[in-house]
Amino acid sequence: MMDEATDQARRSLAQRSGIGASALVVQHGSLRFSRIVNDMPALILVRHGTKTLRGMGGDAWTVGAGDAIAIAAGQTFDVDNRLSATGAYEAQWLVWDPAIIARYSQVPGGGRTLEGAAPLGRVETHFEAAFARARAAVEDAAGVPVPVAEHRMAEVLVWLALRGIHFAPQQTPALAARVRGMLQGALGEPWTIAGAASRMAMSEATFRRRLAEEGCSFGALLADARMSFAMVLLQSTDYPVNRIALDVGYESASRFAIRFRTRFGFAPTAIRGHQRNLVTLAAPAPAAPGPAASR
Repeated sequence: MMDEATDQARRSLAQRSGIGASALVVQHGSLRFSRIVNDMPALILVRHGTKTLRGMGGDAWTVGAGDAIAIAAGQTFDVDNRLSATGAYEAQWLVWDPAIIARYSQVPGGGRTLEGAAPLGRVETHFEAAFARARAAVEDAAGVPVPVAEHRMAEVLVWLALRGIHFAPQQTPALAARVRGMLQGALGEPWTIAGAASRMAMSEATFRRRLAEEGCSFGALLADARMSFAMVLLQSTDYPVNRIALDVGYESASRFAIRFRTRFGFAPTAIRGHQRNLVTLAAPAPAAPGPAASR
């Protein structure tokens, strides 16, 4: 089973094209994140504290330290991350690229296609080891060849299937999901609606109309993608707030902080609690992984 880690564990975030994404997230404040969009299937192992997911339909799932939860793609949740008695929330998560899900959608095992989320309780020692190997494959693109990385990701899918859980292969996504995917990894660009429409091979008028039919706008999608990835960076890196502001497209850290508070209801520094004075790292921020932040 998962052994106890310190609340000073190093945050990490990695993405590997065609394979998936992985992170170790750490918070030093109990916080609620509202309307978090989860575009890709994920598995989360909570190490410290508790996580509660509330679906838009009213369903709720809670997992504690040492437990795991599988999350289907295409969901929106309110997320509560609560601190442990030692004053930290910590979780590891793994996200599958849609190509991996499609390739290994018929892994052995009974059960059902997951909708919403499914708490798994404590996972077996070998299941957890498979999870760790998959995370390492995402993080070490130079050392783990693509076929091996795919195999490791598929191994975790087999463990889930033996628990009766299958992720559905991705269908043709809605335009809003395609736009979010386009924005990921390029959040610092000076986006315009005309430029986004062109990348979607649409006229600006058609682009606006299609998004309106789905109940959203490009401006709202861009702002939410920027704020959601900023939240991921605050949880999973040691970048200072002014660096994160630049990485998601804000030259002004104060303007970024206002937008972040408007979106989530608390300041960016609330995620890290007392750990606010952090050094700038030289490496660029990783590209935004699939699920913005059901972490």
